[in-house]
Amino acid sequence: MSDNPAPVDRTAVSPFVAGMKFEVAHADGSRVTGHVELGPDQHTPWGVVHGGVYCSVVESAASIGASRAVQHQGQFAVGVNNNTDFIRSTTSGRVDVVAEPIQQGRTQQLWQVLLTRADDGKLVARGQVRLQNVPLPGA
Repeated sequence: MSDNPAPVDRTAVSPFVAGMKFEVAHADGSRVTGHVELGPDQHTPWGVVHGGVYCSVVESAASIGASRAVQHQGQFAVGVNNNTDFIRSTTSGRVDVVAEPIQQGRTQQLWQVLLTRADDGKLVARGQVRLQNVPLPGA
């Protein structure tokens, strides 16, 4: 696990993460923070934010942190299970994201991710992702 917090290298954020408007502010092997701006582009036909957005943010935040935790070992982390609970619906606004490990082992990690509304701090969604540590391509 990295002991030194490192700002996120913006070139390392995938087009998928950028496309869902998830902005990573900080990432290391023990914590990932950021936010996502929600609005009509992420709505269901019924006018609320699609749950898949929350699942994707949860998976991305956990994967970024877990991968940072094992990069010094020539590994990265891939999600093998994502359980995301949708607590309250929303239509727009900023949602803050905080991801932290519950358990970090030699072969697997378990991360929890909380998504809260920036304006009132209320929980919108929470997720738990189990990840497998695998060798980096070419390592």
